Amino acid sequence: MNRRQLIKSAILATTGSAVSGQTHTHAAPAGAMAAAAQAAPAQAWKPLVFDSHQNETVIALSDLIIPATDTPGAKAAKVNEFIDLMLHDVAEDKGHSFLMGMGWLDGHAIRKHGAPFVKCTEAQQVEILKSLDGATDPNLKSGADFFEQIKRYTVEGYYTSRIGIDELNKGGRVPATFACEHESHA
Repeated sequence: MNRRQLIKSAILATTGSAVSGQTHTHAAPAGAMAAAAQAAPAQAWKPLVFDSHQNETVIALSDLIIPATDTPGAKAAKVNEFIDLMLHDVAEDKGHSFLMGMGWLDGHAIRKHGAPFVKCTEAQQVEILKSLDGATDPNLKSGADFFEQIKRYTVEGYYTSRIGIDELNKGGRVPATFACEHESHA
């Protein structure tokens, strides 16, 4: 199994168990990846795909999609690092369409507000994203497709991070067992 397949299976297994609330044997790859991450010495993260502006834009976008509230948001979960890794190791086009979408978003923000997306005010950013969410206007199709893609990556990255998994399991939401607990069936 190559690295791309390993990452895909780990994400699918973790996402599937986290979303369904079930634990099963497919969660092992994620556990192995977490153990390997802890064993590795801490080093400064360096993007594989993004330049610094693109990384800032992904941080801003993901934080608007899953903001910090009474729980940590996408920025704290380092969703930008997850997206960069996915684009580098899993995306068929090595992130080309994603980067083109970010370029479209910056161009759109410059036309509307005179600044790239990350330099717009939060209100302007939210207005842009609301206009793209589910947009059917052919002039916004590229932006709407990109926004759909980054929403999907943000949710996947957040809910496969330690922060997201802890949020899903907060307050005993996941039962200790899925088996019948009646003594007559034990």
